[in-house]
Amino acid sequence: MQFEKVPGQLLTIINQVHDLEKKLLKMENSRPLARNLNRIRDQFAEMGIKYHNPLGQPYNETRTDCEATISGTTTQNLVISEVIKPIITQEFEGMPHIIQKAVVIVEGN
Repeated sequence: MQFEKVPGQLLTIINQVHDLEKKLLKMENSRPLARNLNRIRDQFAEMGIKYHNPLGQPYNETRTDCEATISGTTTQNLVISEVIKPIITQEFEGMPHIIQKAVVIVEGN
C-alpha cells in the first residue's frame, strides 16, 4: 500500500471545520450544529484522517507537531493558549503521520 498525499483542498476544509468548532464553543445552544460537525469529523476518520486541537497542552521547543509563536515576556511553563490551525494526521500502515503541524500561540505561566 502506498501513502497517498492529502489534497490541499481537503486540508483547507478541515481547517475551516476547526474554525467552526472554535466559534461554536462561544455560542449558546450549539448542540445541533455540533452534531453535524461530529458527523463530518467521523467521515474524515473513515478516510484515515484525524485532526486534533492541542489547546491548553504544555509546549516546549522539542515538540514537533506544532509551529508556535510565543506571546508575552516569559518563556517558562509554556502552554498553548490559541490554536490557529489544528494538528492533522493521516493513518498509514496503522501509524498516524503528521500531514499538517498545528499553528499555535503559546504563553508562559
